[in-house]
Amino acid sequence: MRSHHLARPASAFLALSCVGLIAAPASAQQKSPSEENGTELEGVTVTDTAVTDEVKVSKLESPKYTRELLNLPQTITVIGNTTIRQQNLLSLRDALATIPGITFGAGEGGGGYGDSINLRGQTVNNDLQIDGVRDSAQYSRSDTFNLEQIEVVQGANSVYGGGGSISGTINLVTKRPKDTTLTVVQGAVGTDNYFRGTVDSNIKLSDTVAFRLNVMAHQNDIPRRDVEYMHRYGVAPSITVGLNTATRFTLLYSHQEDNNIPVYGIPYYASLGGLLPGASYSGYYGYKDVDRQKQQTDVATAIFEHDFTDKISIRNLTRWQRVEQDVYVNPPQGTYCLAGGVTQTGAACSSSQTPGFYYPSGPRGTTRLSENRNLFTQFDLRGVFDTGGLEHTINLGASIGRETYDLANGNVLRNIGGATPNPTLPPINIANPDPVYGGPVNFVQSGASEGKLVTKAVYLFDAIKLSDHFEINGGVRYENFDNKFRSDTVVSAPGATFGQVTRGANQRSEDNLFSYRVGLVYKPVTNASLYIAYGNSKTPVSSTVRSGCGTIAAGAPNVDPCQAKPQTAVNYEIGGKIDLMDAKLQLTASVFRNERTNFPVQSFDPSFPTLQVNDGRSRVNGVTLGASGKITPNWTIFANYSYLSTKIIQSISDICKDTPSTAGCSIDAQSGAAINQTPKNSGSLFTTYTLPFGLQLGYGATYQGDYNLNNTGTIYKSKDYLIHRAMLSYPIMGGLTAQVNIQNFTNKKYYTGIRNNGWATPGEGRQAILSLFYSF
Repeated sequence: MRSHHLARPASAFLALSCVGLIAAPASAQQKSPSEENGTELEGVTVTDTAVTDEVKVSKLESPKYTRELLNLPQTITVIGNTTIRQQNLLSLRDALATIPGITFGAGEGGGGYGDSINLRGQTVNNDLQIDGVRDSAQYSRSDTFNLEQIEVVQGANSVYGGGGSISGTINLVTKRPKDTTLTVVQGAVGTDNYFRGTVDSNIKLSDTVAFRLNVMAHQNDIPRRDVEYMHRYGVAPSITVGLNTATRFTLLYSHQEDNNIPVYGIPYYASLGGLLPGASYSGYYGYKDVDRQKQQTDVATAIFEHDFTDKISIRNLTRWQRVEQDVYVNPPQGTYCLAGGVTQTGAACSSSQTPGFYYPSGPRGTTRLSENRNLFTQFDLRGVFDTGGLEHTINLGASIGRETYDLANGNVLRNIGGATPNPTLPPINIANPDPVYGGPVNFVQSGASEGKLVTKAVYLFDAIKLSDHFEINGGVRYENFDNKFRSDTVVSAPGATFGQVTRGANQRSEDNLFSYRVGLVYKPVTNASLYIAYGNSKTPVSSTVRSGCGTIAAGAPNVDPCQAKPQTAVNYEIGGKIDLMDAKLQLTASVFRNERTNFPVQSFDPSFPTLQVNDGRSRVNGVTLGASGKITPNWTIFANYSYLSTKIIQSISDICKDTPSTAGCSIDAQSGAAINQTPKNSGSLFTTYTLPFGLQLGYGATYQGDYNLNNTGTIYKSKDYLIHRAMLSYPIMGGLTAQVNIQNFTNKKYYTGIRNNGWATPGEGRQAILSLFYSF
């Protein structure tokens, strides 16, 4: 693994992007066929006078789904490129914030910085995919410039997503060459030093060959933050050979580099009412001269497709991916001596502490240098045929993947040789932090980890048409997870043994997982479906290459935690979908129950008390509603609502439940409590209306209800919030469109992630952005 140092995006590139936007060949008077008839690219249908928007997405990317969305018996929300562009959703986090039932974790000091996503009360950090293939690294998916759509499949579904998928799967679909010639150039400026330039150029080189190039450069300061910023650039070329023929071959590549000071958090204590008294909402409590997130992602994909007939086809997708990330963070942990002379716990400040100052301690200077490498290949055979008068649409597939992980962790607030500088850490003014470290910065390693995960899977999906009104849609999957992991320690203290490595125990787990899903679909009319469905998920003992299954517990030499059973979750769902307005608008509704039947808890068995056993159980009951598409030719809507009633059923081992007098056991204090970070009510709306003279008006709102921050003792809750945003778009002249976005226009203060141990992630403040799009 190599450490990389990423340059900030060149301001010249941004300038060139804006110049290219204004100076694009407006002199080309003769319209191309795409301009004459309207051509869809990047989710925008461009004509010579206006931009018309298709919000509704009808089809999922993966061939595993044997029907279009209307007839699939599962809750699936798709954020299309039009929605991404209209709302200026720059990152995966921005996009998922519009999906109710999703919350985000605050930054982690030891677990790596990156996307931390919860869906229906469960983490989906290991359930992210790109084009249906696992994307297992922990990093920030910071830009949507090369995304066609984002698919959120909700409910236990290992049969589609592979091992894990307790509450769902999130799939990112990349852009590919199309059968047209069209270029869309964007230049954007905004408040908070916002500058952005993108190019999406699709060129049809011949009747059978098309090339597409997506380029992005971006920078902005985080709205209402004193220090944090985001800088990045990316390029994604792709080519398809055999377009419009029976045999097609597509090559895709994506490269992106980020150099950020990310929003890590501010001091927050629920017992004190939230933000620490006297603390600055916009202040930075790390060290701005030390903290960084530098990451580089490279993804290469090859897709081969062949149609034997109009009913039988085969596809192979092979991918190589590398994610390198260097993270240097200073979590806001330590002692806060408040103005009244007491700390955040209520204890008196020490005699050496001055009221109004923060005395950092804990994992300051935490450094993680990581590299993930993934190699996958996936085969799918699709066929349509009749047996005994029944029509089958099947997808038979197999996949194999290899993931590796390397991590070097340590601290950078050190002298050469490992000594801690004196004074160790300077105090920081609570009300007006000036977060400069100013001391020596040298990386001193204290640990190293490496992992290797090999997955092999076979699967079969079938949509069986019983009659014009009834279908059975189901699938089965068998998968083998083979995970190896080791964590070493490195002497970081000065002395003769400095740098000495002590190898950790080799951990290996192997699980065979069988998952399935089946749904009965009733179609009263062709444009509607009602369904009832059941599915499960299986989570292996080691579900990620980034961690192991644990070492043998003290006092239990014959009990290997790597031999534990996989975790299971099941999903029951009843729902309905209908297409209206000439199939331009889709409405959805569902009720569901998602149950975890055996998550790990501490055993307290006298023979091996620290061992984790799979006796925990929890449940989520819920309702979802959705609307996507055009209500009228001029009026679009993208709206979703989620109601989640969550409950922890059992959080102690069966031994403690049956024999509460066992040493170490206690009553099940969490039983009956709601699951943390899971709002009961949440919803999102974005709607646009186009006036007769072309001006398009857009309004959006996102509501998130309160949720539990803990589930024992005194229960503390987050505060609910409602965020408003607005959009204006106007076609200035042939091919040139202006768009204004105002995010959080009421400048609401809120938190997107709250930790129990002292900090929270503040939401972004008001921001205004002007974008110009030129299409030719």
